[in-house]
Amino acid sequence: MWDFKREGDIERLPTDLLSHIFYFISSFPDLAQSRSRWGCQITDDGLLQISVAKCVGNLTSVSLWGMTGITDKGVVQLVSKATNLQHLNIGGTFVTDESLFAIGNSCIHLKSIVLWSCRHITEIGLLFLVNKCRKLESINVWGTRVPLDFFTGLLTISPALQIRPISLLPNVEAIPV
Repeated sequence: MWDFKREGDIERLPTDLLSHIFYFISSFPDLAQSRSRWGCQITDDGLLQISVAKCVGNLTSVSLWGMTGITDKGVVQLVSKATNLQHLNIGGTFVTDESLFAIGNSCIHLKSIVLWSCRHITEIGLLFLVNKCRKLESINVWGTRVPLDFFTGLLTISPALQIRPISLLPNVEAIPV
């Protein structure tokens, strides 16, 4: 008989097991890493292990939202191998411009990125990202420390870019959506 009280002790899927699962899967397009779905807290070491998986080149969507154990070390390694990414959510992580440079150099198909509350990114990283990722349609920069007037300048590079939240843009009524 199964001991249901014992099941409550299982709080998370070990990161090394998760990376082994991805290693043996040859086709896996979406890595939506969240505490509610996978029940684990992935770190840079986990991303390093996932980056060598056979399926990593097939990933088109990755969400690492709120994973506080994620820094440039893991993101740079992952995006250098996951070159087909179209959607990336690294909001709430501790990334810097180093990650934005790697994303810009590796993820030419990127359509959307969430940088929600990434407080260590700067105008330099954002400018590089928007210049390199020419298919970028949407960027969420809520909670960053980038000056508000900078975002209007990004629209001169990519007029169709949707900057979220839209309230960051001055004269929002003059900008077509």
